[in-house]
Amino acid sequence: MKRDCYEVLEVARNASDTEIKKAYRKQAYKYHPDQNHDNPEAEEKFKEAAEAYEILRDPEKRKLYDTYGHEGLKQSGFSGFSGFEDIFSNFGDVFEDFFGFGRRGGGRGGANAARRGADLRYDIEIDFMEALFGVEKEIAIRKAVVCSACKGKRSAPGSEPTTCATCRGTGQVTRSQGFFALSTPCPHCRGEGIKIDNPCKTCKGAGHVEQEKQLTARIPAGVDHGSQLRLRGEGEEGRNGGPAGDLYVVIHVKAHERFERQGDDLILRQSVSVAQAVLGADITLPTPDGDKEFTVPAGTQSGDVHRLAGQGVPHLRSYGRGDLLVQLVVKTPTKLSKRQEELYRELAEVEGENVRPHQKGFFEKFMG
Repeated sequence: MKRDCYEVLEVARNASDTEIKKAYRKQAYKYHPDQNHDNPEAEEKFKEAAEAYEILRDPEKRKLYDTYGHEGLKQSGFSGFSGFEDIFSNFGDVFEDFFGFGRRGGGRGGANAARRGADLRYDIEIDFMEALFGVEKEIAIRKAVVCSACKGKRSAPGSEPTTCATCRGTGQVTRSQGFFALSTPCPHCRGEGIKIDNPCKTCKGAGHVEQEKQLTARIPAGVDHGSQLRLRGEGEEGRNGGPAGDLYVVIHVKAHERFERQGDDLILRQSVSVAQAVLGADITLPTPDGDKEFTVPAGTQSGDVHRLAGQGVPHLRSYGRGDLLVQLVVKTPTKLSKRQEELYRELAEVEGENVRPHQKGFFEKFMG
């Protein structure tokens, strides 16, 4: 069982964002892997603190956790961090601000510095019902991956990069101007600190190649138009041991011919005849779960709304569903048979209503 997030960071349940960040800084510094080389327990506590901070620093995750605990987060798709590099890539600013270091063993700049891979975006269109109930979609993306021939080193197999003689591997050259010293990227190695004398033929010295990958995107029930699904580690691969970026799947939902979405509620506009509105009727309505019987109350007015609880959109970040709002629209006939007109005129006479007299058609005028 996972420990309570507030207990892990040793803060009260009503702790402010500042208090939570301060508490995480304390825990991360105490259990940082670079300060606990031979303590596997410290590594677990470091990961545990990072997960607690990720949950409590995000207002939506915190609200979901406060209501449903770790199980609620699991249902929403949050699964914690895959490893140290994942943690450092998400909270690198925290480590640099407070401790002066970021990634494990990482330096600042240079060709050998670990670099996180770029994030990618993939747009996908799904049907209205797929958005309501969730769906799995197979997608294909093209992304940069580490060259298998040179393992990302950029030099041909059997050869190694050489240190730039101009900057001596620093990637920077310094020029003195009076009392001032100005550092700029080395013009010979372009700030990399190395020279590739024998480039890898497979990747042409780039260190990576473009490759297509098939993925399964599990789209949860209740997503809306514009929602984003984050697939951790499915972006471009990192450089020099850095973590991979993430893939963001942007969801576009097709409109439905009958249903209109309003938050987690659905709106259905259903036409009924004048007779059905006046006398009441049993009709069949379409719902997301299939056709269902519905009773139109006698005396229905056009525009009346009836709420069918729990037959709307599944809540994306919690349990249950929204409602189906049925708006009844009384349809006034525009063309009447002779018998229908007689009945309506008889009704108007019974109710004492003033109506226009019968309008003769062309043939009636011609014959009469």
